Parts: sequence; structure tokens; C-alpha cells
Amino acid sequence: MTECFLGIDTSNYTTSCALYFPDSNSFIKNEKLLAVEHGNRGLRQSDAVFLHTKNLPELLEKTICDAREKFDGIKIISVSSSSCPRNEPDSYMPCFLVGDGVKKEISSVLNIPGYSFSHQQGHIASALFSSGKTELFDKKFLSFHVSGGTTDLLLVSPDADNILNIELIAASLDLKAGQAVDRTGVMLGMDFPSGKFVEEYALKSDIKYKINPFEKDGSVSFSGLENKVRQMMKNGDSKEHICRYCLDYIFFAIKKMCVFGRKIYPDYSIVFAGGVMSNKIIRKNIESEFNNVYFAEPSFSKDNAAGISYLGYLKFKNQIK
Repeated sequence: MTECFLGIDTSNYTTSCALYFPDSNSFIKNEKLLAVEHGNRGLRQSDAVFLHTKNLPELLEKTICDAREKFDGIKIISVSSSSCPRNEPDSYMPCFLVGDGVKKEISSVLNIPGYSFSHQQGHIASALFSSGKTELFDKKFLSFHVSGGTTDLLLVSPDADNILNIELIAASLDLKAGQAVDRTGVMLGMDFPSGKFVEEYALKSDIKYKINPFEKDGSVSFSGLENKVRQMMKNGDSKEHICRYCLDYIFFAIKKMCVFGRKIYPDYSIVFAGGVMSNKIIRKNIESEFNNVYFAEPSFSKDNAAGISYLGYLKFKNQIK
């Protein structure tokens, strides 16, 4: 029997589950985006809960079937879920109740440990694994979590119980970077989520913008980006140039946050997680400006349960020592 560790993540826009196999240091994972009607900029939580409830049994079945096709037999050692957005007492979102509830059922039926982590911990763990920097689980480092719900600069430390202890250093003051991307895309007639479409258009632009976003104590503002996009549309600028402006704005905002973080912790590695950080333009610009920076691979940047399953593996190891 091949041992594996199950992870479940029911985020605002993606249902996902993953199995981590320590012997081969590999994953089997499946994700499904929650359907958003064209022209809409998101989902109500009640709709997200319904779609997760519909999607999760099918994804679990597919993931288990995929594992059984690859291995003669599998044995699930623990099951973990993302139970909240962040590691904060008031961090709550109804969509995470779906995955957390299924985790408790599986844990009870199989009589195996059930662990809870935050969605943010899962993203950072995915980034560490896919960038080949798992040694940072035992060190302090800086991390960015940049998505539709967060634009956070974080101090991450080892934690025997929670694996990753996370402290907020700076964040966006209004819109999140992912929100800005999606709003730009929807205003331009793209489907939601719009990240891949905005990137495709931006890569066709021959302009590189120089932008000075507002920043205070490492925290930045994205409201100016949304206003500028509206102005560019009114002026008749091309989709390509508007999308390039959007991504260049985000880069310069993240750059300011990086400079702020490095002033406080000059020798710390910086790990980038979250869907926005899979963008080729932003990643290339950051890598040209800073050293000792690491990015999740694109398939591990978007919402997925790989990090949650890996955290479950690490916690199980810690508890049997």
C-alpha cells in the first residue's frame, strides 16, 4: 500500500483536492473553477458554497481514482483542509466550511487525523514545494500572498504545531491586486477570473510604463489603478496597452513592498505565492530587481490543495516524532 496525505481547499473561486505521496515526493491533484456568469466580477458566498458542495464529491472521486490507477493500492494517512482565509481569529469565509466539513467526515469514517490550516498557509506551502525551497520550512523568510483576496507581505516562521507561523507586515490599503486585474479584465469584456486574458493582451504591448503607486509603511493602494484604467478606456487606448499598464502598476506596487520588507529583513529570502504572482511580466520584472526571490510554478500558484496536503504530511511527521 502506498501512503498518501489528502488535502482539500474550497476557496472563493476554486474547488480543489490533492494527494501527496512522500515516497515519490509527488502529487495527484485536481481543481475546478467555480462558474461565474460573463460580466460578473465574482460570486456570492451562498453560490460558492452551493458549487463547492456540488463539485467536491466529483473531484474527490476523480483524485482517488487517478491515484488507484497509478498505484496498486493507496492508504490515506491524514486529511487536511483549509478552514479559513488567514491565521487570524476573525478570519472567516463560508465557502471554507464545505471542505472543512468533508474533512471531518473523512477523518471520522477512516479514523485518521484531520488537520486544519489557513488558505494562506496552503499557498505558501505550495510555493515552497514547487520552487524547490522546502528547507525554508525550518527558517524565517518573507512571503507575498497576492491574489483576488489578498495582497500581503508576510513574515513567516517555523511553528511546531501549525508548521508556518504568519505575521502581517504590510498589505494593500484598498483593492487587492487580483481584484484590480479582474476588474480591468471585466471592464474590457473578458471573462472572470481575468488573469490569463489580461496577461495575454499585455504581452502584445510594446510599452513599459513607469508608475509610482501610493505607499505608506509598506502598504500600497490599487484604487488609482482602477481609475486610470477607466480613463484609458475613455481615451480609446488599446486593450493591449491597458492590460500592460495594469500589470506594470502591480509590479511597481509589489516592488515598493519588497523594498520596505528588505529594509527590515535584508538577508531574508522572499517567496511569492498566489495566482497573481504566476504572471510572467510581473515575475520577470521582480527577478530582474531582487535576488534571493522564489516563485511558485504556475500550476501551484493558483488556488489548489497541494499545499494543504503537504502541510498535513509535515504535521503528521511532527506529531509522531
